[in-house]
Amino acid sequence: MIADTPGLMQAVRDRFAHVDACPFTGPRVFFENAGGALHLKSVVETSAFYASIPDNQGRDNAASTALVETIARGKADMALFFNGAAGRVFVGESGTEVLFRLIRTAALAAAPGGTMVGSTLEHPASNSAMARYADVTGRSHLRVAHDDATGVVGVEAYRALLTPDTRVVSIVHTSPVTGMAVDVAAVAALVREIAPEAFIIVDGIQHASHGAVDVAGIGADGYAVSPYKMFSRHGYGVGWASERLSLTMKDQLVGSAADAWELGTRDTGAYATFSDVIAYFDWLGGEVSDATDPRSRLEAAAGAIKLQEQALARALIEGTGNLPGLGELPGVTLIGGDRIEGREGVVSFVLEGAASADVVAHLNAAGVRVHMRKNDNYSGNVLDPLGLDSCVRVSPSHYNTLGEVAQLLAAMKALVDG
Repeated sequence: MIADTPGLMQAVRDRFAHVDACPFTGPRVFFENAGGALHLKSVVETSAFYASIPDNQGRDNAASTALVETIARGKADMALFFNGAAGRVFVGESGTEVLFRLIRTAALAAAPGGTMVGSTLEHPASNSAMARYADVTGRSHLRVAHDDATGVVGVEAYRALLTPDTRVVSIVHTSPVTGMAVDVAAVAALVREIAPEAFIIVDGIQHASHGAVDVAGIGADGYAVSPYKMFSRHGYGVGWASERLSLTMKDQLVGSAADAWELGTRDTGAYATFSDVIAYFDWLGGEVSDATDPRSRLEAAAGAIKLQEQALARALIEGTGNLPGLGELPGVTLIGGDRIEGREGVVSFVLEGAASADVVAHLNAAGVRVHMRKNDNYSGNVLDPLGLDSCVRVSPSHYNTLGEVAQLLAAMKALVDG
């Protein structure tokens, strides 16, 4: 665990901008990482540098050559992150836009007829795209029901809706509301067993900063992430597509390579800042393991992040020191139960007799930044079946500490005690 290695937690925190203070309000604990993680200081510096360069790609000058090299390095780092050397990586305007493109391409490329299958756990980014292109292609959009009690959708729940004529399957890797991870590899294996030709598209936006991504191991055809949720910045999304999906007909310029995904000139700074993230994982993996090759160090970093965040989730739910956890406070109900295993970066709850907005305001006044999720098109799929109009979402990351958890729990105890 990161916190168990002397000096490592401080070294981690030193690499992030505004780790313990907001530039507008002063000192605060940042537990709003699911809404957008802290940015690496290197990302901030890199963004400014590439924003200042007037040259374009593909010109006969040294600056243009450097830009092309930066993009090539960024693509290599993206492929390393996805473990997707056999496919294609590309940059889009956001993770949501990338999901729409992957799902649109899969729906239009699949054999006619059949069905498209998703789940009720999914974010509207994938659910909306699935609904839209099921309608365009004249297919039924079937949704596997998630379990309200556990906040996840199980593998066997998919079996009833999968058939040999299933054409496209969307899977959310981790719910940004319940925080619970789906066994994506097992779901994909079931899809391949029943509908081997189906295209499998994964929403990895919540998962990407909390665990390793392995599209080769999953057997997916598409995977999307939002870099601003994985320590980079806003303004771009990153996707990976399998070779078979990449070689289908898609939106692209006439005369482009058959497997080309990107439309127009992308921001070189997007590739460069993604490389900054991979460099950070590489450094962290080297600190927590003896691994020497880049992929192994990346996986070691992901393992250390997982252990640190499990400790934070356990403290949030079960308590730390003499402070009771959220799962022990009277009147608090946890969304998706109190399970630690499988939880990735989110603990959501409601407090009986208190509006979620008031709880968020109370914590903010105590110097703890959290967020309210409303029963709307973003979170209603989870909250509506529970009869809730909102919830409070606490979303820690690996650079958060047990002391910061204690600050939140102390504020919550004061609120409950009145």
